[in-house]
Amino acid sequence: MPRPLPLSILRLTLPRAERDEIVADVSAEHDAIRVREGPAAARRWLWGQALRSLPGLVTLTWRRASTGFEPRANAFSPGGNLMQHWIADARYAARRLRTRPAYTLLAVFTLALGIGGTAAVFGIARPIILDPLPYANADEVASFWASGSWNEQEYSQLRGNFPGFQRVAMYREGDMTLRDGDAPARLIAGIQVSHELFGVLGVRPMLGRDFQQGDDVPGADPTVVLSHGLWQELGGTHDLIGKRYDLDGVSRTVIGVMPRGFWYPNPSVRLWSARPINPAGRNGSYTLVGLVAAGEDPANMTPHVQRLTKMLADRFTYSERGDKTQDAWVKPLREELLGSMKPAVLATFAAMALILLIACVNVAALMLGQVEGRASELAVRSALGATHGRITQQLVVEALLLGVVAGGVGGLLAMLGFPALAQALPIGAWREAAIFDWTLFGTALGVAVLAVLAVVLVPASSLWRGGLRGAISGARTGGIQGRGGRLERGLVVAEVALAMLVASGAALLLRSVSNLYAIDPGIETKGIAVVDIVSNRNLDGDVRIQTIDRIIGALEQLPGVQHVGAAMKIPLRGGGDSWNVYAEGTSGAPEDRSFTYFRVVSPDYFQALGIQARSGRLFDASDRAILGNDTTVEMSVVVNEAFAKKLFPNQDAVGRAFSGGFALRQRIIGVVPNVAEASLTDTPAPASYYLHRQGWWGSAGSAVIRTTRPEDAEAVLDQARRAVQRVAPEFAVGGVTTMDRIFDTAVGPARQLMALLGLLAGLALLLGAIGIYGVIAHFAARRQRDWAIRVALGLPGSRVITHIVRHGLMLAGAGVVLGAVGAALLTRLLSSFLYGVSSVDPVAFAGATAALLLIGAAAAFLPAWRAGTVDPAIVLREQ
Repeated sequence: MPRPLPLSILRLTLPRAERDEIVADVSAEHDAIRVREGPAAARRWLWGQALRSLPGLVTLTWRRASTGFEPRANAFSPGGNLMQHWIADARYAARRLRTRPAYTLLAVFTLALGIGGTAAVFGIARPIILDPLPYANADEVASFWASGSWNEQEYSQLRGNFPGFQRVAMYREGDMTLRDGDAPARLIAGIQVSHELFGVLGVRPMLGRDFQQGDDVPGADPTVVLSHGLWQELGGTHDLIGKRYDLDGVSRTVIGVMPRGFWYPNPSVRLWSARPINPAGRNGSYTLVGLVAAGEDPANMTPHVQRLTKMLADRFTYSERGDKTQDAWVKPLREELLGSMKPAVLATFAAMALILLIACVNVAALMLGQVEGRASELAVRSALGATHGRITQQLVVEALLLGVVAGGVGGLLAMLGFPALAQALPIGAWREAAIFDWTLFGTALGVAVLAVLAVVLVPASSLWRGGLRGAISGARTGGIQGRGGRLERGLVVAEVALAMLVASGAALLLRSVSNLYAIDPGIETKGIAVVDIVSNRNLDGDVRIQTIDRIIGALEQLPGVQHVGAAMKIPLRGGGDSWNVYAEGTSGAPEDRSFTYFRVVSPDYFQALGIQARSGRLFDASDRAILGNDTTVEMSVVVNEAFAKKLFPNQDAVGRAFSGGFALRQRIIGVVPNVAEASLTDTPAPASYYLHRQGWWGSAGSAVIRTTRPEDAEAVLDQARRAVQRVAPEFAVGGVTTMDRIFDTAVGPARQLMALLGLLAGLALLLGAIGIYGVIAHFAARRQRDWAIRVALGLPGSRVITHIVRHGLMLAGAGVVLGAVGAALLTRLLSSFLYGVSSVDPVAFAGATAALLLIGAAAAFLPAWRAGTVDPAIVLREQ
């Protein structure tokens, strides 16, 4: 019968003279308890004995082994003298580290920076790249192309008949306003879904039930499923199931609560509501996900996609821009949900790994310098009988002590820097879900131990290659010999090469972001505050418009406000809200129709964003509201230059009419410059602007507030929020921001990644400077007697300085060349973030090269100055 684990632990820590007797007594008592009270009680008793005894036994072990005079009868089981040596080495290493605080602090904090950053990035990367998705069917679920563009009619006709799929669900954005009593409405992020969604994902609610057939048909009782977090906010009691809440102006029944940790499609979503599906609905704003049939692979569905596109072509007619039979694919769910974040996370993780490597190289060079400085001591110990293995063991113990301390400090740095890192990375809604996990301390310690074990190989190899005679002769001459000079130079070249990789990446992103900021979005961004407002979808349209006018009036009364406009969608916030129109006088056939964005705006919208009319006029009081079903009134429309050029080429568009979208005649009253309505880098697309009292306004929109002074935009945000909540408590404030921040967001993840890699590049350059300084200082120290003799014979000190600085530049230059080769290969990781610049851009590489060479020269100058200005008489007398 195998010995129980607690008994084995006790056996390992007991002295040999007492081991058998104590183990026999404990075993006998354990057997007696097992018979009397059962196996569980005996197991608990045995673990209790082991855990209570270990602290005393370990203390006894330490005290006995640390003296070096342990009788053989009391020798300890795990190796006898080996434990004694390890404990003695640990005490000796601790004393050495205490007596060299500068070396200890530099080594610890150099390692801790790399370890802490790597652990923190790993904590963010793990749920995105490694952790399984919180769905039982995650590996069998695929996402469809044309995300956010499917409509109810397409889904209804294909429902239950998607080739290669067991079932398919659809969903769309479905944020809702929650009103509790007289308190202002608040916005809850959510999605509207078909009843199949949770079945496709393979998840069940923690409480209640999920959606079932019949919940998503017109006329069904409105139902909603809550996230675990929202359930807790609403009381967290079981009787919430069946309770009704006013969501989006509709009383909805809570039918279920999802388990803790569940999210879909991102962690910001907090409720899922059943969407009544209209089989004839043409609102193209849905996304499809499906559970593949048994035996199918979500990554290899091409034959089924081809069958599906043929079915779509047979049943539907598409415009060129919205043709779903083109560029069709399905991809695994994980790739669709998280794939866009992987490049940024991997690039950051790679940069942090490079920083850790640089830190390890630095510490290896520091330890190598320590070993060389102890050449005399080690030579004498070797002469007295100490083996290379015994001396290497001391180095390993010292490195492990440094690693454990650095791991602890690194874990602390990871904890402190985790929130800032999560904010810095472009991971979208996952930013709010990034939570520091205390297992990161274990990760930091593990990384630290591996790092120092790799680090100690450098001085250990130098020690094993060195000879006793050379060390003694070096000690006799009073100089440090060149035993580790070549190795140290190799280390600093590697360090500079690694720094070059990080610096090149940061320089590429800097160039790319500069190009993006140089793009003219067509609007002014300085001094403009933005308030996102959301009403419930069931609010009467006229009431909604009147409330928006009331909000605009309240915002205009705020101090420092010059203009206030509103729009259902403002520039740089992405596409959407589009249709096809055709010029008056054409047949309206598909070939005559042109895609255009449409925006419903208030009269002062253009003035608030600094948009001037190129021809014609902007909206004014003469543009009458359209009441009821009055079809005699023409709609006044402002269009952009791309619209005018597309529909009325080589003509003056002002005064021309067109049709499409709204069921009324639409006449152009003015033409404005092209504005980046969707993305910053998009080519100009046609856009038409309708007055809000003449057109339809959705449930969401934004107010834009132009302040008299640019610096007042930030200050007015809180006042604007309170003003909206005061005059329109039934509207939820989705958020407040500035147009400058929206422009920053439109620049994209490259901006955030640039700031992060720029910080890491600065750290890499600092560590590189420390490494160059250290190796040049050792180089100067090894040859100080040679320099003194030459200076005494008439060599100018400036020549000594020049020679040493040139040596540092040669090392930095070699590292730059190697790093540039590696950067040419690795910077391809950043290709998705670059705009207007190649991944091997010569300007970026030249900038990184110049920075490293300048830092190398500066780091080498100080030891060079000391060597070139020292009195040769003093050096020769000391030698």
